[in-house]
Amino acid sequence: MSTELTFATVQDPDGATVLSAAGEIDMSNAAEFSAALDGALAEAGDAPVVVDLTKVDYIDSAGLAVVFPHIDRVRLVASEVLAPVLTVVGLDDVMTVRA
Repeated sequence: MSTELTFATVQDPDGATVLSAAGEIDMSNAAEFSAALDGALAEAGDAPVVVDLTKVDYIDSAGLAVVFPHIDRVRLVASEVLAPVLTVVGLDDVMTVRA
């Protein structure tokens, strides 16, 4: 059974592609997260993609593994709940993470 997770991809006023996720990201839906991120990256062309995780309550290692291959093109926006997790795993050392 897959954990509930929803996505929306929009353009922000500056023209950047923003992938917003809501719910929980874990091994049951990491493939969906990966597909949504791949779609946003394709839509953005060579430009970076903002991944808005402010409505994500939980992310496990499977979800984090989706982000790592794209550290050069993804900018994360995290909630106060997720920001410490992203710091502990070192994502803030290799990519832009905003709280």
